[in-house]
Amino acid sequence: MKIAPLAEVKDRLSAYIDAAKESAIVVTRNGKPVALLTPILEDDDLDSLLLTHDRRFTRLLAQARERVRAGRYLTNEQFWRELRRRGTRRSTRRSAKRVRRGQAR
Repeated sequence: MKIAPLAEVKDRLSAYIDAAKESAIVVTRNGKPVALLTPILEDDDLDSLLLTHDRRFTRLLAQARERVRAGRYLTNEQFWRELRRRGTRRSTRRSAKRVRRGQAR
């Protein structure tokens, strides 16, 4: 991992972006780390980075982990059964609305 001052990175940003493909670069201001240049090689990398730094997502993930630890979760089979049950109910309601509006397919 390379460390570079902000002024130098600003002057040679393109070169630092190319260098970041090999190894992440810590950018400093007044000797203190302020940013990280890291390569994004695939779209999945970007998605992962964005989710990792999304406070709402990390809060939801922590809550979900706590529910699992407490034994409050659905098995995979229960999840899909519930999803099918809800989906059937919703599609039935949509069909009924279409019939009432005269939009039946």
